[in-house]
Amino acid sequence: MKNKDIAALFFTIADALEIKGDQAFKVMAYRRAGQILEDMTADVEVLAAEKKLIEIRGLGSGIVSKIEEYLSTGKMKKYDEALLGIPDGLLRLLEIPNLGPKTIKAAHEELGVRGLDDLKRVIREGRLAELRGMGEKKVENIRKGIELREKSSERISIFEALTIAEEVMEYLRKAPGIGRIAPAGSLRRMKETIGDIDILAEGKRAAEIIRFLTLFPKVSRVTSVGETKGSIVIAGPSGDRQVDLRLVDGSEFGAALQYFTGSKDHNIKLRGMAKDRGQKISEYGVFRGTKKIAGRDEEEVYAALGLPWIPPELREDRGEIELAVANELPAIVDYAGIRGDLHVHSTWSDGRLSLEEIAEAARAMGYAYVAVCDHSQSARYASGLTPERLGRQISEIDRLNGRLKRIRVLKGTEVDILADGRLDFADDLLRKLDVVVASVHSGFKKNVTARIVRALENPFVTAIGHPSGRLISGRDGYDVDLDQVLQAARKSGKSLELNAYYDRLDLNEFFLKKARDMGIPIALGTDSHAADGLSMMRFGVGIARRAWLGNGDVLNTLPLSRLLKAIRKR
Repeated sequence: MKNKDIAALFFTIADALEIKGDQAFKVMAYRRAGQILEDMTADVEVLAAEKKLIEIRGLGSGIVSKIEEYLSTGKMKKYDEALLGIPDGLLRLLEIPNLGPKTIKAAHEELGVRGLDDLKRVIREGRLAELRGMGEKKVENIRKGIELREKSSERISIFEALTIAEEVMEYLRKAPGIGRIAPAGSLRRMKETIGDIDILAEGKRAAEIIRFLTLFPKVSRVTSVGETKGSIVIAGPSGDRQVDLRLVDGSEFGAALQYFTGSKDHNIKLRGMAKDRGQKISEYGVFRGTKKIAGRDEEEVYAALGLPWIPPELREDRGEIELAVANELPAIVDYAGIRGDLHVHSTWSDGRLSLEEIAEAARAMGYAYVAVCDHSQSARYASGLTPERLGRQISEIDRLNGRLKRIRVLKGTEVDILADGRLDFADDLLRKLDVVVASVHSGFKKNVTARIVRALENPFVTAIGHPSGRLISGRDGYDVDLDQVLQAARKSGKSLELNAYYDRLDLNEFFLKKARDMGIPIALGTDSHAADGLSMMRFGVGIARRAWLGNGDVLNTLPLSRLLKAIRKR
């Protein structure tokens, strides 16, 4: 489908118009069109052929004509027009946190900035601070934004890495002589960001399989072709991404998978254990002398060392091996054990799915329930609901639940925590809801700890949404004392959210483990705004597993009746 290609064009047009200082409504129109196309599951070419594009909410006749122009000619005049006169490097500066289009425009026109190197130079020289409306504090924030962006660009999001890996593995399953295949490295351990994309496969016709890899349709270049290893580069949405494939014999697959999954510290500990037992462990197997005693699968590799199989997410040498020796490994939450999603947005605010479409998507995930938590009235930028509109939504959900089978839509809200810690809706309205996610969406520059603590004292709050406020790709988060928030959550008996959206994964695994040790229940929500958003749940579960959370630590593992009882009790 060409949805994402056209979406990228519209996003770039919006960025270019912002830098040129064009009218805000035009910028928003192109950005909204890009978001709609990116989230859309239907094929834009099919909709255009059927003359149904104009029926899509948010796509006006002007946008539709530009889509049709691109589909018929492969070009879009407005794209060329928008980029005219803008150096490529200026557009990329918009990726830097704390740096807006007005500053970029001024830096370009008054200081000759054409890209990142120029921007760094004028910061060093002190000239950026001299621009009207700037000053040292703003420049320091931009400098921190540059550092954060450069640091995050060194690694790949778990979403991008897993998407690429799964696409390549699906392609490789058609290769001649291919057998078992799996991701390895930090990707298999479900870390929130990934360095390299490593894939391990078994197959006796290694040369043919590696040649098959080099013919992958999205390859931009081949970096190596060996007897048992091949590497390709794929152009990803945020830059080139290398994929490494390693081929092994079936008798070695388990040992190789264990070895290349890591972590390094976990493997060092295992090697020491093997040595103490008069054994040797490597990517080829477990040996006693010259005799190989294990290697075909991971279970027998660990068993040869007297251990139960250890889930990849736990393999960080943080005590998991010692617990395995004592046969006391924690039973961590299972990917298939999630019974529902506790944070989803609908078309009532800034989501792309109707209430009924959300119910269908949740039922397709095998869920028993899904909580619709649209924004509250202060979030005007997201079409936040007034009390009157929320009241109408509550009635609509009640009517919908009367028709639905095998799924329950929970009445909820993502209510803003206001500057003084009060909530954006009155208690009389909140008491009518099943799920109340209270979140900070403004005032990031001031410490928000007291606001969150006060929100936790409200009897109708279920959970604090994305408690740290970070975005992995470009925002450190609020000024907040999370230890104090944890203490307040424990005192009030409330939950904290693990926002499963891949660029949030908030709380992180460090504070999740603290929450677990303090007995604070965790609510998993995807914060989904589109059809494919519910599938982000697996990233949240992966982080929960890395934090050693079990079923008893996660609200979403409860059946509906027990979930509602647990929420009301708190």
